[in-house]
Amino acid sequence: MEIPAINLKAIVLVHWLLTVWGCMAWMPSSYAWGNFTMLAIGVWAIAHRDSIDAVLMFLLGMVVTIVTDIIHFGIFYPVAESLAERNRDTFRFSVGMSILSLLLKPVSCFFVYQMYRERGGDYNVNFGFPTVTRNREAYQSIDTQDQSPSTPANPFNQAEGSKPGVRSY
Repeated sequence: MEIPAINLKAIVLVHWLLTVWGCMAWMPSSYAWGNFTMLAIGVWAIAHRDSIDAVLMFLLGMVVTIVTDIIHFGIFYPVAESLAERNRDTFRFSVGMSILSLLLKPVSCFFVYQMYRERGGDYNVNFGFPTVTRNREAYQSIDTQDQSPSTPANPFNQAEGSKPGVRSY
């Protein structure tokens, strides 16, 4: 089964629209700052089509905003009980759009991760820590000798029968 290609512009546009609608009635400024910053990184990823770092930063921003959106819902949702009756419809619409944005973010993360792999990102995320690998293709085997059998092996490169020279270290 092949994964459908979703344009990064569509992902950024949908989340921008849902974030604007989510900020209409009840979310604090920290919700807007976090989501709009993540969307600005998405615009950077759109502008630099070959940049692996831009897509990775956008992906990590999406994951971080999933966590912060859940925290915002937990802290600020009870404020709705103190709203006037005429503001409740706007509040419900804003909450619905914020929840829809939160539900779409894991799906968007999946598609952004596919774009990350298409741009040349590897499967595992490397944070720069040194690792030990078992890739031994670059090593030369000591079992085989590169010298021809007609030439005697002389490890010190001296002529036979001469005195060893003085070495300078």
